[in-house]
Amino acid sequence: MSELLVDFITSLDGHASAEGWPGFWGLEGPEYLAWLSEQAEATYLMGANTYRLMSGFAAGEVPNGQDEFRPEEEASVDELTSASKVVFSSSLEEPLTWANSTLVRDDAVEVVRAMKSSGSGLLSTIGSLSLCRSLLRAGLVDRFRVVMFPVITGATGAERIYDGYPDVALEMIGHRTFDGRIQLVEYKPRVLEHPPLGTPG
Repeated sequence: MSELLVDFITSLDGHASAEGWPGFWGLEGPEYLAWLSEQAEATYLMGANTYRLMSGFAAGEVPNGQDEFRPEEEASVDELTSASKVVFSSSLEEPLTWANSTLVRDDAVEVVRAMKSSGSGLLSTIGSLSLCRSLLRAGLVDRFRVVMFPVITGATGAERIYDGYPDVALEMIGHRTFDGRIQLVEYKPRVLEHPPLGTPG
């Protein structure tokens, strides 16, 4: 059975991106980049908006506010290009131009449920906030990982990650600090029907 990882990179205040900031908010360091390069091979799941953005980067479109990609950003996009990707969308048209991408028009929750039960590798989301929220609500997420960068983007932040989420209990299964400033936390999530009664023992 496959394992499903929801994986976010955020500012401290929970934004997935911010206007005018470079990738990784320009704060990645050698420890973090080394850890990224050591990650297990995965099949990446995404929605149409993330596909359009990332495939544009792969085709050479530079993010707003930058003149060119930094080497760290190029390496990250190249790794995604070579990876297997499943794109859930009713608006995109085939054939998808980004290499190793498969378009799926069926319900994402049911497709991922089937992928989990019939597969053996790692499934990992990238971006795709509404997709992640749907998969979490359906109880399909095995690991919920957040890497928080030490910046608050109150004025320029976009894509607030946790808006619209249900209440979720999180059991910590891992944590790490990179380069003395970047914090990783990893949890096993459990969606709650109501707040827990009483106080923890």
